[in-house]
Amino acid sequence: MSRDGSVSPMMSQYHEIKAEHEGALLFYRMGDFYEMFFDDAIVASEALGIALTKRGRTKSGDIPMCGVPVHSASGYLNQLIKKGFRVAVCEQTEDPAEARKRGSTAVVAREVVRLITPGTLTEETLLDARRHNHLAAVSIVREDSALAWADISSGALSVIPCPMVKLGPQIARIAPTELLVSESNLDRLERMLPEVEASLTPLAPVNFDSSAAERKLNDLFGVVALDGFGNFGRAEISAVGAIVAYLELTQKGKLPGLRPPVREQVADTLQIDAATRRNLEISEDFSGGRENSLIAAIDLTLTAGGARLLERRISAPSTSLAEIAARHDAIGHFVSAMEAKDAARDLLSGLPDIERALSRLCLERGGPRDAAAVSEGLSLADKIRERLTLEDLPGGLQIDNDNSTVLDGLKRHLQSALEKSPPLSVRDGNYIRDGFDAELDETRRLRDQARNVVAELQAEYVEETGIQSLKMKFNNILGYFIEVPAGHSSKLLAQPFSQTFIHRQTTANAARFTTHRLSELESRILGAGARADEIEKRIFEDLRVRISEAAPAINPVASWLAEVDLSAALAELAVARGWCRPEMNDRGALEISGGRHPVVEQALAKASGSPFISNDCVLDEPSGAGPRVQLLTGPNMSGKSTYLRQNALIALLAQSGSFVPAASARIGVASQLFSRVGAADELARGRSTFMVEMVETAAILNQADSGALVILDEIGRGTATYDGLSIAWATLEHLHDVNRCRALFATHYHELAMLSDRLDRLSNANVAVREWENDVIFLHEVRPGAADRSYGVQVAKLAGIPASVVARAREILDRLESGELEGSSRTANLLNDLPLFSSDAEIEQEPRPSASESEIENRLKAVNPDDLTPREALALIYKLADAVGCSSDG
Repeated sequence: MSRDGSVSPMMSQYHEIKAEHEGALLFYRMGDFYEMFFDDAIVASEALGIALTKRGRTKSGDIPMCGVPVHSASGYLNQLIKKGFRVAVCEQTEDPAEARKRGSTAVVAREVVRLITPGTLTEETLLDARRHNHLAAVSIVREDSALAWADISSGALSVIPCPMVKLGPQIARIAPTELLVSESNLDRLERMLPEVEASLTPLAPVNFDSSAAERKLNDLFGVVALDGFGNFGRAEISAVGAIVAYLELTQKGKLPGLRPPVREQVADTLQIDAATRRNLEISEDFSGGRENSLIAAIDLTLTAGGARLLERRISAPSTSLAEIAARHDAIGHFVSAMEAKDAARDLLSGLPDIERALSRLCLERGGPRDAAAVSEGLSLADKIRERLTLEDLPGGLQIDNDNSTVLDGLKRHLQSALEKSPPLSVRDGNYIRDGFDAELDETRRLRDQARNVVAELQAEYVEETGIQSLKMKFNNILGYFIEVPAGHSSKLLAQPFSQTFIHRQTTANAARFTTHRLSELESRILGAGARADEIEKRIFEDLRVRISEAAPAINPVASWLAEVDLSAALAELAVARGWCRPEMNDRGALEISGGRHPVVEQALAKASGSPFISNDCVLDEPSGAGPRVQLLTGPNMSGKSTYLRQNALIALLAQSGSFVPAASARIGVASQLFSRVGAADELARGRSTFMVEMVETAAILNQADSGALVILDEIGRGTATYDGLSIAWATLEHLHDVNRCRALFATHYHELAMLSDRLDRLSNANVAVREWENDVIFLHEVRPGAADRSYGVQVAKLAGIPASVVARAREILDRLESGELEGSSRTANLLNDLPLFSSDAEIEQEPRPSASESEIENRLKAVNPDDLTPREALALIYKLADAVGCSSDG
């Protein structure tokens, strides 16, 4: 604004650009800063914790302003995107010197070159290199629906036809950071998908037009029809088209190097809903981090591409026996060929992220370091191929060499052009090798060795004129000039030198001249720096175009390297931790011998080095006569939840293509995996712990088919005892009789054990414990048979409940279990018969007498050594040592 309150030309330009991007913060480039004004400045200063200042005034007051330096903008962008903002980046598209030619009030031309949103990030500083960043779109066309997703940082594009009821699990699997929906379906989808954590971006329905999308996709992939990529329905084409339309909008027409869409089917992958993913802590632990998740425990990959492939496999385990077997074969190859594995891993440890470097280059957003990453990646791929015996590799590790000629030529060209350690940005310069371009070499010589170049010309003129005192000099007025003593000036003014030397100035003691060569050299020297930058940028643009054109040949190499990395990493894991190759079939059995929880086992090893107690699990196939449902009883803290989770994770790992933490395993491929283990309040959505438990249980009972694997823990614990027991009872019967799936059902309602007499496919198992002097020792061993009690009071004592409360609880429990209070008035009678508890009352604590030798003998006589497991025997020794006053430390 000007002083009289009128709008200045610059602010007028700002308002025009801002009006076109109302939903985004406008990063308005002004020299070396991105500035924000008005409400944008107020919001951004608070979100970023930066100073809010002012620039000019309006009639209503000062104009709020804040800004961030261009060179450090990525860090601020990262903060804004994580907080849910969208940012429109407005750059200067003209040299300020050109603008000044139009007058003193002329404004530098600017335009938004990119709209940054959560799903359209490509910068290394804004992305987690080991995780995908998916942009997804949901489309509904009549009765059909589909989900498409892309990772523009790698160019991957996929689509799946998906019934509405399956959208939730599929979105949970993909975990997009941004989800595109049609404005016409926004309310419907928000109601159907309440748990979606992605940023919802509504688009005008025209962006989901399937006919326009088909034409757009044909043009994008250079085909006349999409049939060559798959038999896509209208909803699928619509969803993919919406992603491409959004990318055109946000990238201002510069599309990433998207690969043709890969069509998936719901039946191709193990279906896992959002609740199950949370409960099993597959990719995130309960705190929302990755430290204690399954992926964190098993990720030994050395490259970003390999880590993302692991995430993809674990998030979407396969249901194809052939695909699973191929992945197991690849791991098995490296398990048996340890030298090849170690050699490949040594080379992979230095591999750059080819996929994301390639995507940035295709978007014209990459720099010299990205081009060098492609070059280095291609070179390392050749070295890895040389170290591996390709003819012995299983099918999953084979690579097509049809494009080897193209890639070899590109690799040699890049190596000859680029410095070994180029800078990140083209603005930094000096990334093209000396000797690659003659014009660049000469320009650099002028820039870096101007004094030597001038001295060479001076030597020529001295030899030509014979004037030994001839000097080349420079000042800010004349620039470069030739100076000779006054006594020699007449020689240069006479023929033949007057044709070459042009008089410029005479002083008291000298005469000054120039030549056409010197003037030309001066122009070249003064513009050499800028000219060198221009030449380098021209050369880099040529390299970028070459790489972009070769993208279809480079992508398979990047995928192969990720496959090698993941297979070698899983082989390393299997060897180091004693994992086995599971036997896979389609018959639906689950037989695990010596199974272990991969995350808990690793945590125990790190914390104390103590071993994990392994356990078996047997669930029969549908046509067999064995149990399909196992009822697991035992006290809290005994390891029931761990046992349930470990068997679910073993099945998941096997279908993802990994070896598994067990002595042996025979696993029938599951179609669905459901877990209801643990729960928490969702108060913001009006749900108690019990309601969350019931909602998740309802989803399982309504959706599980006969191919599902279900684990349920403590159903009904959040309500009254009889209500909870009734719900657990009915749920168990439904799983057995209606769902007819494989299930592990843990409960503290040991009364349910009697159902094994009525349900022919139900077996009982319990987690063994040992009682000792009113204490309970957890053995963490799963054994056949049912537990007869819950040991809740003993567990309460171990947890540190005050002794007075524990004693009171024992008193009440003894009366309840004695049977002396029966009938409908049982609780009332109990309350009347027992005196009221007083917090001030002292509960007499009997001192523990020291055991005499005869008492020790009596205890030992009661023990049958053949009945003791090693763990029970060790626990007994500790108890006896404690009884006679010996400490464990000596």
